[in-house]
Amino acid sequence: MTVKETNPFATVIQIAGGYCLPRSLHVVADLGVADALDETPRNATGLAESVGAQPDALDRVLRLLAAHGVFELQGDTFVHSPASRLLRTDHPQSMRAFARMFGLPIFWTTFEEMEHSVRTGFPAASKTFPEGFWAYLAQRPEEGRVFNAAMGAKAQGAVAGILASYDFSGFGRIGDIGGGSGHLLRAVLDTEPAARGVLFDLPHVIEEAESMASERLTLQAGDFFQDALPSCDAYLLMEIIHDWGDEESVAILQAIRRAAPAHAKLLVIETIVPDDPGPDWSKMLDIHMLTLLGGRQRNQQEYEALLTQSGFLFQREIDTGAGISILDTELN
Repeated sequence: MTVKETNPFATVIQIAGGYCLPRSLHVVADLGVADALDETPRNATGLAESVGAQPDALDRVLRLLAAHGVFELQGDTFVHSPASRLLRTDHPQSMRAFARMFGLPIFWTTFEEMEHSVRTGFPAASKTFPEGFWAYLAQRPEEGRVFNAAMGAKAQGAVAGILASYDFSGFGRIGDIGGGSGHLLRAVLDTEPAARGVLFDLPHVIEEAESMASERLTLQAGDFFQDALPSCDAYLLMEIIHDWGDEESVAILQAIRRAAPAHAKLLVIETIVPDDPGPDWSKMLDIHMLTLLGGRQRNQQEYEALLTQSGFLFQREIDTGAGISILDTELN
């Protein structure tokens, strides 16, 4: 199968100059334009007054976004489209924070140095922000909050798909390794009242999650490259491996292998690159991983190879229907 090309000139020019489209989305999300627009059509002048923008400039930005399905232009007024509603803060599946995240300096500025990644294979972020991605966010609390909110919003849809696709009953103790705010683990424990959980992450992450500790949910601070992991019946590893190259990924998986009892399961939860050569979000996400972290999105065969090398037996891939898959594995 090949990608259909109807107009080569249009293809090149749209991609070459198309960076203004995502920047327009970032800016509109930052300004809160979708929150300012309710069910009543409004022109750019009224919206600009509400969000502190220049009317003509905002009108032109919204015209571009509307041409791509974000907002809808009706005469000289704008109304919501299904996509623009997702930019509202009060939407139950709000993606406002997710859109804002991609506009953070560490995302946007790093891509100025993308050639460094292509020439060397190393993340461009190490050149633009030498302290590294995670240290950058830890040192900038406001940007860190935007990032965490984005991950939380993204997790909502993914978690629902995971819970609908996998039977967690029968696990007494479930470990969420690198689980951040524990969105997935808390949801699993809500559906399995007999289970207990342990959330393992870096000390500053665990400190922020302190309020969620309970009889059923233990918090454990540590570094999975250095510290012993908890002994559990099942391990959740959601969107962790894609942050890392193969060597680091094997080290993480082997750390789980050392801690896991013989009967344990490991669920690697990731967006899988399909074999289809056509457009897919996973292929864009792969370039973000390359440029920002030196990680990568992988296909099923690549994950299976990492798991085998680390002492796990791949059993099946479960497509959750939420843009993410569960790789179900057991100890080899």
